[in-house]
Amino acid sequence: MGSLKNQILISMPHMADLYFSKSVIYVCEHNKDGAMGMIINKQFKEPDLRELFEKLYIGDDAINSLVNDIFFGGPVLLERGIVLHDASYESEGTINISDHISMTSQQHVLKELQHKPDIPFKLMLGHSGWSQGQLEREIENGDWLMQNTTADFIFNVSPDQMWQQAAGSLGMDLGPSMGIGGQA
Repeated sequence: MGSLKNQILISMPHMADLYFSKSVIYVCEHNKDGAMGMIINKQFKEPDLRELFEKLYIGDDAINSLVNDIFFGGPVLLERGIVLHDASYESEGTINISDHISMTSQQHVLKELQHKPDIPFKLMLGHSGWSQGQLEREIENGDWLMQNTTADFIFNVSPDQMWQQAAGSLGMDLGPSMGIGGQA
């Protein structure tokens, strides 16, 4: 299997895992040592998140104003923020994933991007990671489908619609019987 970098993983309907059920994961790195990606369709909806950010970033209205737009990137290093953004923006520490998408983990990036409304971005807390061969085994087990993606999909499709749109584009039946097993 070649590298899945710059593709999305679409969880199959049978996945009931709390973190990954109906998830769309953007793969940022995939090589012989493992893989790293971020769930791009799950926003935090915790009311306590605002309180937490106000305590962490006292008086920093630029960061606190983003609290409604924070995404759960995955269960690994949940305390660490990563900004997934259009590659037209570069800063110290920016890592290019593709010609159109980059990521940066420097806090100053959030303030800068708020003043650049033409550059789309997502603030992610945490990420998803797989050890050597783990993701390949999960794909072979039928837990994930892979698909090419675009910056438009990542930044402009409503998070509530991403899984349905991605799964439906691959011909997955999302009807009422979805996820119901049986024997014929």
